[in-house]
Amino acid sequence: MEIRVLRYFLTVAKEQSFTKAAEQLNITQPTLSRQLAALEEEIGTDLFVRGGRTITLTEAGLLLKRRAVEILELEEKTMEELKMKDGPVEGTITIGCGEFEAVDTLANICDSFLRKYPMVQINLHTATADAVYEMMNQGLVDIALFMEPFNTEGLDYVRIHKSEHWIVRMRADDPLAQKDFITKQDLIDKPLILPKRMNVRSELANWFGKDFNHLNISFFSNLATNACVMAMHGLGYAISIEGAAKYWDQDLLVKKRLEPEITSDTLIAWRRNIPYSPAVTKFIEEINAFKA
Repeated sequence: MEIRVLRYFLTVAKEQSFTKAAEQLNITQPTLSRQLAALEEEIGTDLFVRGGRTITLTEAGLLLKRRAVEILELEEKTMEELKMKDGPVEGTITIGCGEFEAVDTLANICDSFLRKYPMVQINLHTATADAVYEMMNQGLVDIALFMEPFNTEGLDYVRIHKSEHWIVRMRADDPLAQKDFITKQDLIDKPLILPKRMNVRSELANWFGKDFNHLNISFFSNLATNACVMAMHGLGYAISIEGAAKYWDQDLLVKKRLEPEITSDTLIAWRRNIPYSPAVTKFIEEINAFKA
């Protein structure tokens, strides 16, 4: 399976037409058709639903499209890193993270790093821990922030202790918004919006104790932002880490910490024993210097 043919495939998938794709690729339509027919023969399945005015992808085609994008991104990243091996420190670092309060710490690290290496570009990718971890294993994310509990096998990391505080977010006109803090008794009979990630939800299970199995759970949400939108519409009380909540308009949505307090550690992590580009290597040094 050649990179060139994957580019052909993605162009056809985008244009939904062999003719338009051939024009964009500056090759003849019969040549393009032969190349992609050979690709289908190589992998043993159809990639396109042919017929009608537009070309659509089969299930196998949709899977290949997703993987082809990842392969081409990785190829581009690898070529960039190889070109920069003997030159000045430049290139791209991709950092994956959730909506953590520890991003403030990350910002301080980035600020110090970019003062030293201003030619480096940093890409931030916000997603769930599982998605970020998968991208890291594929080589598409260099550095990641994970909230504990998290399986650190195969990772090197720096721990930011008690960086995440658990809170409840609710409308400003809600009666509970007048309280200094929120106890489990305040929430037992309320509609709740909880994190989707099971390991994180276990922290709340410990906090609620035996009452956890009797909670009125209206939504599960993998990131806090949409949970906050639901809470703003009065559809539930969003329980999550504080994260970026301090930047929300408190006139719309109020945040209150849980009592007894729950805190979680955050990890800044990277894969162990992986050859990195000079830019990523220098960034890891900056992380470790911050720890010291």
